[in-house]
Amino acid sequence: MNPFLSHTLICFGSVFSIVDPFAAVPIFLALVGQQTQAAQNGIALRASLTCFAVLTAFAAAGSLIFTFFGITIPAFKVAGGILLFGVAFDMLRAKPSATKTTQEERSEAESKDDIALIPMGIPLLSGPGAMATATVLAGKSHGFEERVGLHLAIAGVSLVTLVVLRSSGLMARLFGRTGLNVIGRVMGLILAALAIQFVMDGVREALPGLVSAARGEV
Repeated sequence: MNPFLSHTLICFGSVFSIVDPFAAVPIFLALVGQQTQAAQNGIALRASLTCFAVLTAFAAAGSLIFTFFGITIPAFKVAGGILLFGVAFDMLRAKPSATKTTQEERSEAESKDDIALIPMGIPLLSGPGAMATATVLAGKSHGFEERVGLHLAIAGVSLVTLVVLRSSGLMARLFGRTGLNVIGRVMGLILAALAIQFVMDGVREALPGLVSAARGEV
């Protein structure tokens, strides 16, 4: 497979697993289910654009964030992996993750006129886990082509998110709550594996001598 396409697909899968638009369907319907279809479509569009803007910003500013705070990429990979594993564990249990949005935030959103920015866009779709994923993937992207691939992947995930949210009523009827939970668990399993891979990569890059010794190379 073409290296550019392969990298883009890997980034797409990683970002899609953490954004997980299917998990947002029940909350989206609970908040805007009584509004007209046109209003729901508008909120879905603004929420997806918010997700795209936030993740693109973190992907673009990844190196600057590391430099400004004096953080190494391996350290961020380990921290991001631990955070992602917490989200994945909640997804495997079909529970809303508190790192994405809390019950207080969801309750407050019910009284807001427009919930596209908060809590739908941030932090439900582009929460800390998604921000960490975008930043880590940016750190792993070398060269112009790979960075373009990452941004294309983020755009693709945002587009899929828009389609899912616009079709939330149909999806809820088609899959039901059980079906959505099954999809969430599958995404959680993929995300858990991704989180462990982030931690393994971070440890290997931070402690190359230790890894070599463990392999019996020194």
